[in-house]
Amino acid sequence: MQEAGPAGDAIRERQGWMRTLAMASGQELEAAWKAWTPRPTVEAVRGPEEGLVMVRSRIDAAGARFNLGEATVTRATMRLHGGPLTTDVVGSAYVLGSDREHARLAAIFDGLLTDEDQRPRVMAEVIEPLQSAQDERDAASRTDARSTLVDFFTVAREHE
Repeated sequence: MQEAGPAGDAIRERQGWMRTLAMASGQELEAAWKAWTPRPTVEAVRGPEEGLVMVRSRIDAAGARFNLGEATVTRATMRLHGGPLTTDVVGSAYVLGSDREHARLAAIFDGLLTDEDQRPRVMAEVIEPLQSAQDERDAASRTDARSTLVDFFTVAREHE
């Protein structure tokens, strides 16, 4: 259950930007990082490293849980200091798949987002454009899926 109040709002806000970073492509994050100046010094605390997680599911919202299978994830934790940062910060990221650079860059941007002075810039230059691109891809995907929708109907027949 989510916390209420300012702590809960901060958690939901971070979940939003972490989702955006995880759903972005590695190329999009790489382009954003190359354009970022001045850059802080980045040190790896953990990883990036790949591993497996068990994916659990339910038959319906109230059904019993069952193990659906395993998925590959990559995690990274980076420490950032110097440059534009006012204090040392740590960023972490988990991304689906085995793209180490994607996880590393997502952790770097997470670290930048935890710095109060850098957050507005990262939101404006990285998160909002990535979210807009994802929204466009999602809309196109929904349109494609909608075009294949088939409405079935039945006609009652009297048996002779």
